[in-house]
Amino acid sequence: MKLYIIKFAASPSAGRLEHVLDRAVSSLDIPVVTEYITSTEQFSDLADKGKLQSSRLIFAVETDISGINPEACKLLRYLRLKSIYPAAPCGDLPSVTAAAVNGRRDGAFSSGTADISSSGYGVLPDTENLILSGVAGGIIVDGQCDLFTKDLGRRLAFTANLAGCNFPGKPLSEATSDLRNFRVLAGIWQTDCYEAYVRSCTLLLQKVLNFRLPVQDHPSILAVHASNRRTSNSLALWEMTSAHLAGKADIEVISIRNGQLWDCRGCKYEECLHFGEKGDCFYGGVMVEKVYPAIVRSDVLVLICPNYNDSVSANMMAFINRLTAVFRARDFSRKRVYAVIVSGYSGGDIVAQQIIGAINMNKNLILPGNFALMTTANAPGEALELPGIKAQTAAFARRILIDGAG
Repeated sequence: MKLYIIKFAASPSAGRLEHVLDRAVSSLDIPVVTEYITSTEQFSDLADKGKLQSSRLIFAVETDISGINPEACKLLRYLRLKSIYPAAPCGDLPSVTAAAVNGRRDGAFSSGTADISSSGYGVLPDTENLILSGVAGGIIVDGQCDLFTKDLGRRLAFTANLAGCNFPGKPLSEATSDLRNFRVLAGIWQTDCYEAYVRSCTLLLQKVLNFRLPVQDHPSILAVHASNRRTSNSLALWEMTSAHLAGKADIEVISIRNGQLWDCRGCKYEECLHFGEKGDCFYGGVMVEKVYPAIVRSDVLVLICPNYNDSVSANMMAFINRLTAVFRARDFSRKRVYAVIVSGYSGGDIVAQQIIGAINMNKNLILPGNFALMTTANAPGEALELPGIKAQTAAFARRILIDGAG
């Protein structure tokens, strides 16, 4: 089996990432051939030739004391452009004209292709052409300061996901400068923080190499929302999507809008585990009565999320936090997460990254390629009139079914 490792060192490099990667690769218990990619140009050459599709890929990035890696920034730009124009060779990627910057519809991009306003960030009808289609990915971020590692990890995951990359649950191993973020794992594994970091990376590589999307021919889908049906664009888009799933999946929709949904009180681990093993939680209520049983029997979780101040809503955040009890007692690693995100102005990418951090990186659900349908709409019903939205919701539904087809 072949493993591509995108290794971007900082300048100057502390050398820790290279040493940890060497240790992790040498510790793998399955035969593997590794190929290192050390520049965006090298990556784009392989990607444009289709050589990375359906591969196993690790993004390993070292950040400098400012929390930045310039080569990683170049890669993010390349991936974002290719997620809009998947068929364009790297050298032919379009540039924005002055007219487009000024908001004129006829400005679009100088390449003469589709207007960015209707290009469809999120789910594209031709997702099979994306450069990372079928890829299983993992991320390692090694920082020379105590900040920005999680931020870069989430941005890499979101952007690679736009380009088609699948991520297993918990796909990020991050190391801050002093490795204090590994104290808990070091205690569990009865070792020091450095060895915990090495072990974390080794387990991540093994997870990526062994990853397969689970086969779920007639998936059980749980859709969760906290919206008003009369006014919600997000819910309207989900209903348009679910119409394409009728007869092909079992769909359960749960509203967490009405009644009290208490946020997590932060029980001790043992107390939370005790409740979770019984399918219970300290606060009880709709989470215990409806949500826990539904998520346990589901194959797919769909979060319907209007953008509230560049975040999911308060009730949705409480829902995510309260999943901890059942997550501690159940394995979520074979469940997939998708999202419908509508922003009144902008910021859908921020909400998507929040979901990635909370549900994929924390709660261990699979992040399938192009996991989110994202758009901008304000007035009630506006989303249903957007150019190309019918094709995008149909493609989104098809993606949910194809991802489970094996």
